[in-house]
Amino acid sequence: VVAQGWNVSVNGAMVPKGHPYLHKGLGVTWPGDWVAVASSLGVRVAWDGHLAVTVTAEPELRGGTWGLCGTYTDDPTDDFMRPDGDITPFAAAFGNAWKV
Repeated sequence: VVAQGWNVSVNGAMVPKGHPYLHKGLGVTWPGDWVAVASSLGVRVAWDGHLAVTVTAEPELRGGTWGLCGTYTDDPTDDFMRPDGDITPFAAAFGNAWKV
């Protein structure tokens, strides 16, 4: 899924603003002034088209996530875990470790 402003595409196919999209466990909806992408894996990402992003995960994923969204353990000491498993105390070092 690629979103630039209100232009959203899935695998290169445009999803018109306001039109829901559902295919193989991936859904795109337009709640209010936001665009939301939900997967059958239990993760939902919503974006306001500008700067604000929210990520939510189903409770079943508790303790089973990692990456920029954290470990979902409610333990702030492991929030900045890098891909190699080390923990950094600095947000910038954490973010840079996940660059692709």
